[in-house]
Amino acid sequence: MSVKENLLAINETIPDNVTLVAVSKTKPISAIQEAYDQGQRIFGENRVQEMTEKWEKMPKDIEWHMIGHLQRNKVKYMAEFVSLVHGIDSPRLLAEINKQAEKHNRTISCLLQVHIAEEDTKFGFNEEELLELVHTDSFKAHKNVKVKGLMGMATFTDDMDQVRREFKGLKSLYTKLKDQYTDFDVLSMGMSGDYQIAIEEGSTMVRIGSSIFGSRN
Repeated sequence: MSVKENLLAINETIPDNVTLVAVSKTKPISAIQEAYDQGQRIFGENRVQEMTEKWEKMPKDIEWHMIGHLQRNKVKYMAEFVSLVHGIDSPRLLAEINKQAEKHNRTISCLLQVHIAEEDTKFGFNEEELLELVHTDSFKAHKNVKVKGLMGMATFTDDMDQVRREFKGLKSLYTKLKDQYTDFDVLSMGMSGDYQIAIEEGSTMVRIGSSIFGSRN
């Protein structure tokens, strides 16, 4: 199956109210161009350097999403163009993005990452830390970031009941915060292996890579 055929097939399974982020990390420009020619405009990368190189070479109507764990010292390299940062996992990272966005006279949209998996390897806030953060004065003072919602990754497991429980928990937290923050309109959860469950549980944005581009290089 080609990238074009894969993308067509995936799009048929995604409702209109859900945004598809095509995860293009490690993939060559030619594969991204094929998806672009098919109408895909949102791509997700997990390395700032790789994303920047692709941004320089690809058409400028592409939205680049930073989906990986982000180090503060790398923010400055992408602040000029990044559309959405999925993995805000500390107040200091949010502050750094605000600072770099201000230098470029722009506002960068962000998602707060919530740790929902039963794995120690995933990053993110727990519910208590998250609720504490959104009520701080410094959080409210950031003028150059717009927090658009939440992101979470379920446990990597074959137990889909567990995955569903984790997504349900994130959705309820999202609903709780959405009542207080009018900017909240993104709930990013679900990847190639579990995105259909995520959509059933209320996801508005899914990140799909291998089902579009084939397995990792």
